[in-house]
Amino acid sequence: MPWDSSIYFRFIDVYDYNVAYSEESCGSLIWLFRPLGIDQSIWGTDNIEALKTVLRNAPISSRNQMVKDAALNVVMQVLLSMKSSQIEEAVNALDRDHLDILMKYIYRGFETPSEGSSGQLLAWHEKVHAVAGVGCIVRVLTDKKRV
Repeated sequence: MPWDSSIYFRFIDVYDYNVAYSEESCGSLIWLFRPLGIDQSIWGTDNIEALKTVLRNAPISSRNQMVKDAALNVVMQVLLSMKSSQIEEAVNALDRDHLDILMKYIYRGFETPSEGSSGQLLAWHEKVHAVAGVGCIVRVLTDKKRV
């Protein structure tokens, strides 16, 4: 088959559209969540609203793993900063979609445990399961979109 100019439009260099992010250029990526009002100052005053904001703006369809890791760190800080007595109130304030996203973050937190986080995440898992049921777990485990 001869190479003529009519087929050159089909050749696209995908590397021209690939945006590379490095640790140095992004820092901790907390700047992604500051415009949303997620900062350490809000965690002490209204943890439930901070949790709603983070879950509402979760980077589920992002392909950048650094963004997803930064979102996980913010969610884990919010979850671990809540007292045990606030967990049930926070879970009851969320709708079904946010409960599914929260359960995704709980399972992701189980993948990378830190000091004392497993017990807190188990408490969150228990409360989310009590409100959302087994269907939430099935939806999270079968969903292809990861957080």
